[in-house]
Amino acid sequence: MIARRHLAALGTAAALARPGLSLAQGAWPDRPVRMIIPYPPAGSTDVLSRILCEQLGQRLGQTFVVENRPGAGGNIGMDAVAKAAPDGYTWAAATIGHFSINQYLYSRMPWDIDRDFVPAALTWELPNVAVVSSQHVPARTLAEFTAWAKARPNGISYGSPGVGTTPHLSGALFCSRLGIDGTHVPFRGAAQTIPAMLSGDVTFAIDNLASYVPVVQEGRMRALAVTGAERWPTLPDIPTMAEAGVPDFVVTSWAAFVAPAATPRPIVDRMSGALREIAADARTQQRFLQAGAKVLWSTPEDAVTRGRGERQMWQDAVRISGARAD
Repeated sequence: MIARRHLAALGTAAALARPGLSLAQGAWPDRPVRMIIPYPPAGSTDVLSRILCEQLGQRLGQTFVVENRPGAGGNIGMDAVAKAAPDGYTWAAATIGHFSINQYLYSRMPWDIDRDFVPAALTWELPNVAVVSSQHVPARTLAEFTAWAKARPNGISYGSPGVGTTPHLSGALFCSRLGIDGTHVPFRGAAQTIPAMLSGDVTFAIDNLASYVPVVQEGRMRALAVTGAERWPTLPDIPTMAEAGVPDFVVTSWAAFVAPAATPRPIVDRMSGALREIAADARTQQRFLQAGAKVLWSTPEDAVTRGRGERQMWQDAVRISGARAD
């Protein structure tokens, strides 16, 4: 009897010591969880991640502490997560840039999205929106803006949250296709781009919709077109690029929450399950729509598949734009 009790105790201790077993993961999370946002505050990734982290905290019973670690197209923040302990207490909000773009911008990458991370689920998707300052640009339609921009002797400028981001690539492709003399002006994020546009220092942007909904609704900026396949539900009067006269210009940004690659699958599954519950909540869905995004959910495997499936398109876009981040 004593021997059996001793063996049972040893088995329990071994289970608790091994992160791959259910006893250890059943307690996750038993302390605050860190969510690294690899971009500055106030941008779409930051805003939407904070909504999800608030909901995750309620469902999982622990605080999700948001930490902004911007720089190098998100590479700095992502590198911090890649090198973190794979114990479920460090995550990142990885975007399409990390899944499908950065590897074509940088000659050297400190991490590999396929080797160093495991996604829990896709989290959201949003289109970009072509916007101008209501005070400094007279155009009220995309066609009017194109004509106005072509007539300017020194061309126009367009802002983005950094070299190689979808707003940068969208702006470059737009100018190239329509024959506009456009100069790219990179910022650290929408929090810097928006004031520059409102002051007249930058002419326009094709940036993430989520960052611009408030200033568009306030009337300080004018939205000319969205880059989604359909009109945005909360801005039904804004045409798509195709409706505005620019066909084959469907570009969406999306994200997934990822952890270091060796994070035990039961922890990943618990995070994924919580995100699935959040995505199914009607109030959260509406909150995302009002913020300019659609809340998503997927399996971890589907997130990987989507990232790989879009790489050729973005590799071509990087080549056309001539973007380099080294």
